[in-house]
Amino acid sequence: MDDKAALLSQLSRLHTTDMGAERIRKNLGLDCNDTVGYCCGIIEDGRSAVYRNGKNYYCELENIRLTVNAGSYTIITAHIIK
Repeated sequence: MDDKAALLSQLSRLHTTDMGAERIRKNLGLDCNDTVGYCCGIIEDGRSAVYRNGKNYYCELENIRLTVNAGSYTIITAHIIK
């Protein structure tokens, strides 16, 4: 199973902490309360690339990179790629 399929198979387990949600909103300039839903949409997008490096999955779409812990499926952060 490739990395994207592995992450997609666990999409229902994806979550973040309150601090993580705030960090994601700040870093991406989001004005929404459902940061997990937003991140799931990025992962599900057919154009996104997912790869695993060590204990984390990284998902990139256009200029956004998400970091997800591979053991707990916690969305750690999101960044704009410059």
